[in-house]
Amino acid sequence: MTTRTIKVDYLARVEGEGALDLHIENGEVTAANLRIFEPPRFFEAFLRGRSYTELPDIVARICGICPIAYQLGAIQAVEDAFEVTVDPQVSALRRLIYCGEWIQSHALHVVMLHAPDFLGYPDAIQMAEQHREAVRRGLALKQAGNALMCLLGGREIHPVSLRAGGFHRVPTKRELEVLCDEMKQARDLAKELVIWVSSFPFPAFERDYEFVALRHDQDYPITAGRIVSSEGIDIAIGDYEHEFEERQVPHSTALQSSVKRRGAYLVGPMARYAINHDRLPQSVQELADSAGIGPICRNPFQSIVIRALEILHACDEAVRLIAAYEEPSRPFAPVEPRAAVGFGCTEAPRGICWHRYEFAEDGTIRNARIVPPTSQNQSSVEADLKAVAALLVDKADNAIRTRCEMTIRNYDPCISCAAHFLKLTVHRP
Repeated sequence: MTTRTIKVDYLARVEGEGALDLHIENGEVTAANLRIFEPPRFFEAFLRGRSYTELPDIVARICGICPIAYQLGAIQAVEDAFEVTVDPQVSALRRLIYCGEWIQSHALHVVMLHAPDFLGYPDAIQMAEQHREAVRRGLALKQAGNALMCLLGGREIHPVSLRAGGFHRVPTKRELEVLCDEMKQARDLAKELVIWVSSFPFPAFERDYEFVALRHDQDYPITAGRIVSSEGIDIAIGDYEHEFEERQVPHSTALQSSVKRRGAYLVGPMARYAINHDRLPQSVQELADSAGIGPICRNPFQSIVIRALEILHACDEAVRLIAAYEEPSRPFAPVEPRAAVGFGCTEAPRGICWHRYEFAEDGTIRNARIVPPTSQNQSSVEADLKAVAALLVDKADNAIRTRCEMTIRNYDPCISCAAHFLKLTVHRP
């Protein structure tokens, strides 16, 4: 028997600490394990016994890249449990700040973390020597997203202005209008970004995913919708546990999600795009066509193009929402706690982020459950790795390692905010 074990001890250019173990026996890939060894963070346990008023600020600390996803999911659950009706302009502001999060998170990943893979650079710093304008464009887009986060959330990282019922403070019309020109400039940069990334050399690879995303009656989904899959699931967010389940695996401190009775599924930009292509404006659909992306994309390496298209759409949405904004009569609706269970689910940059909370009569949290997008995608990542590596078993270890790392970065996994250099260990019989 011929056995090869390829290990990547620390994955570079991902947010958090993870590793890869690939086992090859007699020319067949027998296992591909995405090892997540980030220490457990116990947020759900921390929340027990805390007031619902503390919830948005605590869950924001789960992630410095996508704090709005955690804040809004939790706030939605509070409002669902306590039957709070939110002013439509407050809902529009929530979609606007979420646009900021999409823009800054996608720009960071597309330009600084993922693009070097396609152009043959170890990192964005070295890529900048030959692609300086592309890196400047990415940083300008990230700054535009940060500006929205800062104005609406009070600061760029771990915003503090959001609360159940609305915001502690809402911006004036004038404050938002100041950002409008910056968002229009960002929209032009986003178009250039789509054209740039669509010119990359993409590996020929496709897989038949079960796509899962929110679907809204009118909008490309960000803050609301039903949970829909390409295999027929169409449920309210409160019914998530009827269709999906989590399990513990020995090689990961993060739970892995699956569709009951079927297995792995995909959330994130490719899934959102596949399920909601008809919700994108015609101009974005036409640009997607010219970039070589049809209504459904099954090549995960082209997810970088879809992220760039979503940046463009988020910039368009920001301009539209700012133009339509009217200051609400009050920044937040009153909240009266009661004993109840509430649910929340929004589209984080990496996919649906689901929340369930059980509250006591005074609003104290009895139980909390949060299912982030990265744990939902882990099984799909490992299935991709097995399929990608199977096409390369005759290649050198270094070639397999490089393509597998690239495969993981297709998902923009948000394990937590960290950066590491790569160390490779190869064991041969």
